[in-house]
Amino acid sequence: MNPIVAKVTNDIIERSKTLRKQYLTDMKKAEEQGPHRGKLSCGNLAHGFAACQPQEKQKLTLMEAANIGIVSSYNDMLSAHQPYEAYPNQIKAAVQEMGSIAQFAGGVPAMCDGVTQGQDGMELSLFSRDNIAQGAAIALSHNMFDAAVYLGICDKIVPGLLIAALRFGHLPSLFVPAGPMPSGITNAEKAAVRQRYAQGQATRDELLEAESSSYHSAGTCTFYGTANSNQLLVEMMGLQLPGSSFVNPDNSLRPALTKYASQLSTKITALGRDYRPLYEIIDERSIVNSIVGLLATGGSTNHTMHIVAYARAAGIIVTWDDFSALSKVVPLMTRIYPNGLADINHFHAAGGMAYLVKQLLKGGLLHEDVNTIVGKGLSHYTKEPFLDGEELVWREGPESSLDEDVIRPIENPFSAEGGLSLLKGNLGRSVIKVSAVKEENRVIEAPAAVFHSQNELAEAIGSGQLKRDCVAVVRFQGPKALGMPELHKLTPFLGNLQDQGYKVALVTDGRMSGASGKVPAAIHLTPEALAGGLIAKIQDGDLVRLDANKGLLSVLISDEELHTRAVATQDLSDSHQGMGRELFSAQRILVSGAEQGACSLFND
Repeated sequence: MNPIVAKVTNDIIERSKTLRKQYLTDMKKAEEQGPHRGKLSCGNLAHGFAACQPQEKQKLTLMEAANIGIVSSYNDMLSAHQPYEAYPNQIKAAVQEMGSIAQFAGGVPAMCDGVTQGQDGMELSLFSRDNIAQGAAIALSHNMFDAAVYLGICDKIVPGLLIAALRFGHLPSLFVPAGPMPSGITNAEKAAVRQRYAQGQATRDELLEAESSSYHSAGTCTFYGTANSNQLLVEMMGLQLPGSSFVNPDNSLRPALTKYASQLSTKITALGRDYRPLYEIIDERSIVNSIVGLLATGGSTNHTMHIVAYARAAGIIVTWDDFSALSKVVPLMTRIYPNGLADINHFHAAGGMAYLVKQLLKGGLLHEDVNTIVGKGLSHYTKEPFLDGEELVWREGPESSLDEDVIRPIENPFSAEGGLSLLKGNLGRSVIKVSAVKEENRVIEAPAAVFHSQNELAEAIGSGQLKRDCVAVVRFQGPKALGMPELHKLTPFLGNLQDQGYKVALVTDGRMSGASGKVPAAIHLTPEALAGGLIAKIQDGDLVRLDANKGLLSVLISDEELHTRAVATQDLSDSHQGMGRELFSAQRILVSGAEQGACSLFND
């Protein structure tokens, strides 16, 4: 085991002792109840199985058959979730073959940052994670289930489901993916049209054609954003079947994997001899494994908040210092767009998860001795699934990369350090995704150009007002202010400035997500402007220095002047009404800072 990985793990264990002990006590107390519907009164139970068939009612009454709860994020508007329409019936049929029962416990919302990008609805995006966690908890609150199967794939959905699953950690829990859509036009082609449109050189019809050729069928988007980062991390934590994350929806493996996972859920309940509750699978080691996987692949910056939040749900305290320390020893092993030209299908074909896990284990960067849904040891995840006739089998994954432009061996990574860095300075703490930023663009010192919305900045660039070196500061975008919207709309505008030869960077208390690209972006700055962060004191023309190599972010004015400066204010009332935003006022009050997971669910 790499000594830094071991040290970070031990630091997390020590830091979490009290909270983790309470979590385990709570989970064991719930576990001791036995088949949970056995605690229900006759009236409770009658309500719980009133719509079941007579034979199902008999099984549920006798307490001898497992009852599997299905929690789904299905909707048919979003491509990633559309395939889930058929999954509940597939799961029920597979579970019935095992002599058990599955019930659809409840649905949770699934919104898409791609649809709401630059729109008012984006301000509900991050809060939707906590809403999803609460919705899943309500679905499971009937206390009818012996295990749970979760159907979720994209941005806030999987972290939300995982938070809820961990609070019901006495139940065995399996996550079942639906897979990415087949590859469309290249990401480079799509990005080029976006930038030409931002320059006024492409029509809206050309832009829509390019976007439609990229996002063109059922399945997740193929770039390596938050959705595909979710799948990689959940598999690396042992909560999905090995090699199942990136199998396309129309692949014949897909229903076989769903059937296998469904039947496995019946085998690992407390009713049998192979009980595998979630609280015994997710521990400090598996959380560290998820961070290592994120860093090794240059995954979504959103997970600097999501991992903190779902770790907290398991009684585990993670900080950005843990990410920073691990990033120094975890090499960047993949190039997947926006970090390279390949998409997630290319990664899967080049060796995918089996090769990645094998190499990280070889480098001593992962804890192998963890529990997973398929048994003890992460070495299960160096294998990949195949159909042998109609039988689903796992074979050892490739020993070498099938495309070193996409994924490399541990001895020859793309970079000696991971894809994320922590920035610190007089402005506070921030994260930056450096995996797509060229070395010559990782250090910038330039005058600040201050804005209070992404639309203001886009208009300034589009009108030619910012044809100069600058650090664009977009503030009052944090969780307490606006729910921390993603500012990905700015990517082509800032990219155009950079392509014109200007030194440019972004500093914000908002998000840029997994789509953070070639422009250095100090994001998730905390404390945020509305919570007294010094970003609210920056003025136009102040020199700001961003050094991703040394992990520095500061405004270059004296401490005395910074102390005496007035704090800028912003009227946010228009952003708190309409598109349902008025319903989330309590979350804006309760939400924690970005480094604490931007979470409204816990009171500490």
